[in-house]
Amino acid sequence: MTNKKFWIWFIVFMIVALGFILRFDNINSAPPGVYPDEAVNGEDALRAISTGHFEWFYPANQGREGLFINIQALSLVLFGVNVLALKLPSILFGTLTILGVFLLARELFSTRVGLFSAFLVSVGYWAINFSRIGFRAIMLPFILVFSFYFLWKGLRTKKWTDFAIGGFIFGAGLHTYIAFRIAPAILVVALVSFLISRPNFIREYWKKILVFIFFTAIAAAPMLYTLFVAHPEYMESRSASISILSPAVNKGHLVSTFLRSFGLSLAKYNFWGDQNWRHNYPPYPLLDFLTGIAFLFGFFYSFILLFHLLYLRIFQKIRDPKLDIYVFLLAWFFIMLAPEFLTAEGNPHALRSIGTLPVVFIFAALAFDYILKFASSRSVFYQKIVIGFVAIAFIFIGIFNPVKYFYFWANKPETASAFQKNLMEATAYLKLLPAAEKKFVIAENMQRIPIEVFTTGLPNIFFLYPGQIDQINPKNNFAIILIDRNDELVASLQKRFPQLELQEFKDSVNSTFYVLK
Repeated sequence: MTNKKFWIWFIVFMIVALGFILRFDNINSAPPGVYPDEAVNGEDALRAISTGHFEWFYPANQGREGLFINIQALSLVLFGVNVLALKLPSILFGTLTILGVFLLARELFSTRVGLFSAFLVSVGYWAINFSRIGFRAIMLPFILVFSFYFLWKGLRTKKWTDFAIGGFIFGAGLHTYIAFRIAPAILVVALVSFLISRPNFIREYWKKILVFIFFTAIAAAPMLYTLFVAHPEYMESRSASISILSPAVNKGHLVSTFLRSFGLSLAKYNFWGDQNWRHNYPPYPLLDFLTGIAFLFGFFYSFILLFHLLYLRIFQKIRDPKLDIYVFLLAWFFIMLAPEFLTAEGNPHALRSIGTLPVVFIFAALAFDYILKFASSRSVFYQKIVIGFVAIAFIFIGIFNPVKYFYFWANKPETASAFQKNLMEATAYLKLLPAAEKKFVIAENMQRIPIEVFTTGLPNIFFLYPGQIDQINPKNNFAIILIDRNDELVASLQKRFPQLELQEFKDSVNSTFYVLK
């Protein structure tokens, strides 16, 4: 390895290591809780471990692809039932996405663009946030960057192994997150571009295309069988009820509903972000203002180059393979934005559009690369000023986003409420009580799941609904944990057991649960 290559890979290693630290550090406290949707994954994973029956698709909680849950199960087996083990797959997929973005951006443009893109993903608030939550959606950016990297590498090397690996990874995407189902449209648009810009493309690559399709089909086959043959009811999802195409949703105004949804989807990057505290820091946009400006520049710069190259191809018959790159990136952005703007609930929605995450940061990296290219033809003094500006910009981005996440967002009461932190606080309290003491937890269906998961193996814990308090009839000492304040229920219990006293447990962010003991 040459000295230059060594330093490049050393920088890549440092960027990835930084990204891992930002995703791993203090995972038990930031985010401040385990949301019930995360805990449902853990519940299914624990059930699969105990029964030995691992699913391709888990139907609970509106249905979820099984790959991520099965990986979580492996993590729970290896590291025990704890928050880190549940979230470790997210941490690892989020970290590996950084490497994948570097490889892809380098393949498409240059090493410098690859390094810039990787750094922005490494420290980006949006990327950090979802890499620390146990949602299967974090696998989507990972799948896209690595499958596309091997595809573009294969176009350059013409090795069938690159197409095979890329195809297999792409097919595995069907096992990750529902938004992936629209991803094949990116390849269709890219194929059209290849036919326009590259003479004899089919004659030269038809075998490689078949290899890609074959390995995609192998990886996707179990899920295709599950969705279309064994359990076609799994094809139905909640997205059908929130689609802007539904008359119940658009109320007869499809165009205006679409324009509003599309506008909000675009606005979240720079102007008005996702208002869900689990997904973002409302009301701020997903991107810090420097990355946001760079994204806009790279986005419009790519559009300008696309139209220029199309003009050359159509009117001057000049074929330029660079056309493929900009068609690919812009198709990727708009197609993976579709799961968001084709629905009308909760927009802007940073989770549904997570498939755009890698390409958004690649667009931003193009802006910084353009600035340096522009400066390279100017005086040495001008170049030093520009290099200094870019360095300061990256330092700012690298400090601003982690501080925003760990210091501000993670300590907000709204964040604690969004993640239902009181459920984990109640869990910690239960673990402190004597094993022989009976513990009755009064909670609704989704509230009890995190508590059930993280008290697995602890004896004498019983879960009741508010209407089941007549079942509380212990002979010895006992404690009743209430997730929500219910004065009527408390009065009823104190009437039956006059010795009970109500205690309120509240922390610094107003995360509260109650104990009758």
